[in-house]
Amino acid sequence: MAQILYLTRIEIEFGASRLLPAECERAGMRRPLVVTDAGVRAAGVLDKALAAFATPPAVFDRTPPNPTEAAVRLAVEQLQAEGCDGLIAIGGGSSIDLAKGVAIAATHEGPLKRWATIEGGAVNITSKVLPVIAVPTTAGTGSEVARGAILIVDDGRKLGFHNWELLPKAAICDPELTLALPPHLTAATGMDAIAHCIETFLAPAFNPPADGIALEGLRRGWQSIERATRHGQDREARLDMMCASVHGAMAFQKGLGAVHSLSHSLGGINPRLHHGTLNAVFLPAVIRFNAEADSVKREQRMARLAHAMGLAGNDANAVADAITAMNARLGLPTGLAAMGAGPELDARIVEHALLDHCHKTNPRIASAEDYLALLAASR
Repeated sequence: MAQILYLTRIEIEFGASRLLPAECERAGMRRPLVVTDAGVRAAGVLDKALAAFATPPAVFDRTPPNPTEAAVRLAVEQLQAEGCDGLIAIGGGSSIDLAKGVAIAATHEGPLKRWATIEGGAVNITSKVLPVIAVPTTAGTGSEVARGAILIVDDGRKLGFHNWELLPKAAICDPELTLALPPHLTAATGMDAIAHCIETFLAPAFNPPADGIALEGLRRGWQSIERATRHGQDREARLDMMCASVHGAMAFQKGLGAVHSLSHSLGGINPRLHHGTLNAVFLPAVIRFNAEADSVKREQRMARLAHAMGLAGNDANAVADAITAMNARLGLPTGLAAMGAGPELDARIVEHALLDHCHKTNPRIASAEDYLALLAASR
């Protein structure tokens, strides 16, 4: 049976951050804790996002590039010490996911892994979670409109937490906050959004609205990622990338796939590796692998992807080759070897990829041997 759920309050326009105090009031937050990172603060983006507040709220700015359970504990300590009753996440997906982890940990007993999807605990997350408002400063993860979070727990695994109670009460999507994003982060986070649109469109679940949203997000993202990367002040391109990010995450309730199984696994093993960059590197090989899936062939999904991307060819090779070429033009790594991820990690990567929550929603279920071949093709 197909279940289609939409969604939350989304404000998407230049200057939308001015609405933040009113959205806090609507969500019942009297003393929010802002969750961000040191880079967002140092760049002055945090001040821009909070400019509409008469009295600036408390700030936790120690979000790591890949959010961890240890960072969640630190933020919970500050939240409790400050007497805060909700969370404003200002930053990329790491800050938004960390805020969701804090929302769980501050109101639910036990270690975080107890509430992870793969551990069967996500369904037990209750309405006691603290409210979260998300203000993305990158255009990539889409966590601002997603019911899930990805966190590295204390045993080193990178796990997903999925429950509709984690959906932010509002997503304040202000492209103004992305204008100063450096080119390499614009490219990497933008390819993350494009990966979401592609993977969720290829996922086999029946969800026609998600398919349409994913294709429109892909169209906008593909036509604008180079301009946004090369010309950061291009407002039209920045708006398109923000839309691509929102579209990808609105659609991925349908499921993701082997790209994310692999990037979650390798990102957990080596948290220094950027998630969006890993997705960009894994995409071409996984697209070719998925071309043989029955649902992909029956519904001509590769041709529909190619059409949304404006490609001359209409098969998996055309799509995969275009992504490889785009990665090169954007200055992203050419493969895993360029990222320092050698074959000595493959056995561990495959072990965790097989257990990842995205593994079973790939249109063609990968075996351990398939994953090893995908890693070799991505190196």
